Amino acid sequence: MSTEKIDRARAEIASTSAYKILTDFFDADSFCEINALAKSADGLAEAVAGFGTVEGAPVYAFAQNSDVCGGAMSKAQAAKLKKIYDLALKTGAPVVGFFDSNGGRLTQGAELLAGCGDVLNSAASLSGVVPQISVVLGNCLGTNALNAVSADIVIMSKKAKLSLSVTEENADADHNYSNGNAAIVADDSDKAIKAARELILYLPSNNLTMPPQSFDEQPVDDGCGCIVTRIVDGGSKLKLFDGFGEHAKTRLARLGGQSVGVVNTRGEALDCASAAKTARFVRFCDAFSIPVITFVNCPGFEALGSAARLASAYAEATTVKISVVTGKAIGSAYIALAGTGANADVVYALPDAVISPVNTEAAALIMAPEVMKVPVAKQKAAADKFAAEKLSAFNAAQCGYVDDITEEQNLRNLLISALDMLSGKRVPTLAKKHSTI
Repeated sequence: MSTEKIDRARAEIASTSAYKILTDFFDADSFCEINALAKSADGLAEAVAGFGTVEGAPVYAFAQNSDVCGGAMSKAQAAKLKKIYDLALKTGAPVVGFFDSNGGRLTQGAELLAGCGDVLNSAASLSGVVPQISVVLGNCLGTNALNAVSADIVIMSKKAKLSLSVTEENADADHNYSNGNAAIVADDSDKAIKAARELILYLPSNNLTMPPQSFDEQPVDDGCGCIVTRIVDGGSKLKLFDGFGEHAKTRLARLGGQSVGVVNTRGEALDCASAAKTARFVRFCDAFSIPVITFVNCPGFEALGSAARLASAYAEATTVKISVVTGKAIGSAYIALAGTGANADVVYALPDAVISPVNTEAAALIMAPEVMKVPVAKQKAAADKFAAEKLSAFNAAQCGYVDDITEEQNLRNLLISALDMLSGKRVPTLAKKHSTI
């Protein structure tokens, strides 16, 4: 092939939307294309793929090229994607996929199905080895959707469509946000690309390296009343899965410059969605050794099955785990999130925290029935007084169930010190494939 013909082909690729997406995503002048001249049928392959850096960190990425046959999946595109996954496995770098496709080249029949299967298998093999991020910018339907949601984190543009159904049923961003498929919904494609860049900065390259360090920044209270904002580094809170499971909030943040995963329970019993979201987040953090800090203010769970799965996620996680009881930690919630069931490395509590085997009214009735011999209207106040005296964090600390009691203004420094102390944590695990809960 003549140099002139090669240059024309490269210029054609560089003029496509997929190429622009990747150059916008990567640091300036860092994008290197892979299999740039690969053909599909009589034209270019329907995806652009390669590697580059994001704030200096190496990353692999691909973008479905809606300018070429609508970005349709084909055996050529599948081969490109599989090569990206294979290289990521060899070198230990994250994979980011940008999805925008009108479907697949159905005329390729079984070859197309085999190619899709190879891509899904490669993504599954990489799960827990390197972080995987999907960014859905346009249509992502059918098998494409299956590939997209197999990633650790899914980011969607508001205009995007994501569904197994090719009829676009329940495919909009709001639906995927509310059912937990999408962790982040951005207003437009540019903001979705920016969100993917930001997310990379919180994550290690692979499961054998440490998350990136940043400068220690003092907290900036945004006035929302959330303790997390007053503890973590200023401007470092990245919200994930906020549209799903509102009784627990999951965040990536930095504390003393170190990436951490934050779980914040908000005083309500955890419903199925909240428990499922938290379990998934804890497993993700554990896979990449991101410390998990859990702020516990929870009276329990609404469903047994989801409670068991969440308890299993905490118990099995070997990453650094620090729990802070900020309000009430009642029964199963204390056991699963802060107690021996969570296998937490360190447990702190604020002075007003309450730790009880059952709700405070029942505890007062069982442990001190004379306290509850008051008019019904006054029973809650009587129970709260009993809890403050007999179910306090101080009592729990005396029994060894809380490591220290601290005022909120001292909590940040205490957590940073604990993270430093636990940075060398190593835990041997039993020889097994995986848990079954």
